[in-house]
Amino acid sequence: MKLALLQHDIAWEDPEANFSHLAPLIADAARNGAQLVLLCEMFSYGFSMDTSKIAEPPGGPSTQFLASQAHQHGLWIGGSLPELTHDSPRPKNTLTVAGPDGSLSRYAKIHPFSYGGEDAHYSAGSRLANLRVDGLSISLSVCYDLRFAYLYWHLAETTDLFVVVANWPAKRRQHWRSLLIARAIENQTWVAGVNRVGSGGGIAYSGDSLVVNPLGEIEADGDTAGDQNPEMALYADIDPDKTAQTRQRFPFLEDRLPNFGSGLVGA
Repeated sequence: MKLALLQHDIAWEDPEANFSHLAPLIADAARNGAQLVLLCEMFSYGFSMDTSKIAEPPGGPSTQFLASQAHQHGLWIGGSLPELTHDSPRPKNTLTVAGPDGSLSRYAKIHPFSYGGEDAHYSAGSRLANLRVDGLSISLSVCYDLRFAYLYWHLAETTDLFVVVANWPAKRRQHWRSLLIARAIENQTWVAGVNRVGSGGGIAYSGDSLVVNPLGEIEADGDTAGDQNPEMALYADIDPDKTAQTRQRFPFLEDRLPNFGSGLVGA
């Protein structure tokens, strides 16, 4: 499957400007044969905490944009958005993936970024999410989730590709890059992380989007160091056979003890 990561800037709290900006980038990715396109976290607003202004209902403008692009270009496309549902007084930072068949898959960010105050404005999700795209098993995560290895362990054995959409600050770019590689190595699967560029809310972002294969090797790199025009599309062919072959050659997951230590707490 051909994957495209759109490493893009985001106009602050201006969804219509972002839709207009992203539409031709998505069209270019479609012309280049992309079957799955990933946009960044909070692709239509930026990482805003003004939820009274930006929260959308299910099926709101950002979801409609994803669905229309999927239908128009015959591909799968995902990015996160502030979605307010009936089960929570606050919106959730929800990674939504639209399919060309009209389907919608959702994952609400389980770990709001408490260091940046996200937990005071957004509710946490409570369920992991996985979908199949053209026979590829894809598991979803959002930005700060990347720091919590256990989230990925639960899905590793049935996942060909982990995706991470992010607004990860430039000043911690080395953490982002290292953690993406770590998640690929420890789970022996593909990992794709797409991060925004530019600035928003007083925070600078460096991109550094990556596609990492099951051996921890970088297949596509959005390193923007010294680049004056860091917006770019990264492409990679995601081969699930490489996941299976890596695990067969190095059967490390068979030795994993996912609950180890739980009985030692307080001992």
